[in-house]
Amino acid sequence: MSLPSLPHPDLAPPLAQLHLRSYRDESLAHRHDFPQLVLPLAGHLALDIGGREGRADVATGAFVEPGARHATRAGGENRSLVLDLAPSTVNTLQLEQLAQRPFLPLSVAAGKLVEFMAVSLAQARSSPAMLQHWVPLLLDTLAQRTPQALSRLRRMMAQVEAQVAHPWTVAQMAEAAAISPSRLHEWFRAELDSSPRAWLAEVRMAQACQLLRTSALPLAQVAQRCGYADQSALTHAMRRLRGVTPASYRNNYLE
Repeated sequence: MSLPSLPHPDLAPPLAQLHLRSYRDESLAHRHDFPQLVLPLAGHLALDIGGREGRADVATGAFVEPGARHATRAGGENRSLVLDLAPSTVNTLQLEQLAQRPFLPLSVAAGKLVEFMAVSLAQARSSPAMLQHWVPLLLDTLAQRTPQALSRLRRMMAQVEAQVAHPWTVAQMAEAAAISPSRLHEWFRAELDSSPRAWLAEVRMAQACQLLRTSALPLAQVAQRCGYADQSALTHAMRRLRGVTPASYRNNYLE
């Protein structure tokens, strides 16, 4: 597969960017300064990655290391989940492991995770920020490694954000991450400079603010959906974290 002249390398994204893409039959040559995963959901793609040719399909993903010249040609109808990875989402060891074999056989676990992320992205069931939490787990799964600390922490965070109305305790969050509560506190301090309770409070508040901005739900229902005991608890939390009441916050967006 020949490579025509290439544009200037694209800059690395600040966070992992997830896209659903379909490729055309003509060969598309490109280069960028960030690592990229191409994970077909349907059809197949022929790729030349730094002179190594191969095929990506539902059982085989492709990894493009930073700066590698690569060309992609579609094999008919196709659809892929594409991840543009930020430096903060992939470490040097993972880069080296993935670069050694740019065409990655997908395990059953990896395939299911790719499907879940694609469906969540297509149906907007998870926000882009929530999907960020699944990236470390996907990288560990593709590298066939036992999920590392960051993967387990992010997986737990995604689970909590998807079920924010649940009355989460620190013990339950620790159980979801398969560690002790004291270890969970250490992870939060190291990775987020926060505590599990403070993070949970901010997650609930962020979702409450989104509902106040984008819906006409009664305040009591907003409170219930975001894990607050009642409207009074929501009001107290919002005054503490945002300095306003829920009604005032909503009115500011209606003016």
